[in-house]
Amino acid sequence: MNKICTSIEQSKKLIELGIDPQTADMIYYWFDNFEFNDEFNDEWYELHLGTNRVDDKDIPAWSFTALINVLPQGTRLLKSAIDETYHCDCHKGNIDKWFNNPVDAAFQLICLLKENDKL
Repeated sequence: MNKICTSIEQSKKLIELGIDPQTADMIYYWFDNFEFNDEFNDEWYELHLGTNRVDDKDIPAWSFTALINVLPQGTRLLKSAIDETYHCDCHKGNIDKWFNNPVDAAFQLICLLKENDKL
């Protein structure tokens, strides 16, 4: 299955780093007391398009397109012709890395830039 947006953990990290939640284009809606099985422990999230928050426990999520729009101009993401990896580079942060999918590549690049005060 292809990854279409940031995970809950990645989304929380972006918020922690100060990325504006209004730049997200998806949302994990939070449901209280959802009885699916014991694994969920009274909490359950479902991914939805759009960002109409209904509860302060909802978590914004960023698609690849939304993440790219957060990155500075001049950032490049290239897919390898040899395997399923993605090369991300940004002259602003002097970053040059490889990742397994484009969402993770853009997410990691944003984190690196924010942590180094380049974004």
